[in-house]
Amino acid sequence: MLASRAGGSTTAPGDLTVSWSVHSVPPMTADRLILVRSAATAATRRAAFPSDEALDAGGVRAAERLAEALGRVDTARSSPARRARMTAVAAGLAATVDADLAGADPQEWAGLTLEEGAARDPDRLQRWLDDPDPDGELWARVSRFLGQAHGWPGTTVAVTHGGWVRMAVLQALDAPPASFWRVDVAPASLTVLHRRDRGWVLARVNWTPA
Repeated sequence: MLASRAGGSTTAPGDLTVSWSVHSVPPMTADRLILVRSAATAATRRAAFPSDEALDAGGVRAAERLAEALGRVDTARSSPARRARMTAVAAGLAATVDADLAGADPQEWAGLTLEEGAARDPDRLQRWLDDPDPDGELWARVSRFLGQAHGWPGTTVAVTHGGWVRMAVLQALDAPPASFWRVDVAPASLTVLHRRDRGWVLARVNWTPA
């Protein structure tokens, strides 16, 4: 179930992009899980596969803007990646590192753009684009974390990565893994899930504080 549209949305060919252009998060009393995609790095700006790099100056500023939007936080977790931990710190979170929140990008392409990856091994890249989680490892980690977080009261914030957030959205919607690339997740964006007895309800997707 999506929240009412207080902003706008855009759709790019082959992708579903849902963006919100409001200036504050409305008050919410439900137990909820806020998924934060880590803020931008130099690799993000190039649309390159990440390495364990730091946020750039713009990424730090974007992460700092998250603090007010997040409000009171009862539990905070972070991916082990440097960019995620830096995002958490800049957002004012005392986050515990959780390995289940790690990304799943192919490390052999760290620092390469899609075009550079295609030049190196086009068949391998195409297989990854067709199925970015062939062994189900990311799906399993997302499922495990969502199951654990379901028992945590109040507001939980998890700082993680774009692919992780996409997979969580698919699980909340009971959507097929083939829909992975049809969810857009911007750097330093918030995706909100509300807890229900039998799982999670999708309340907000890809919202970026102004």
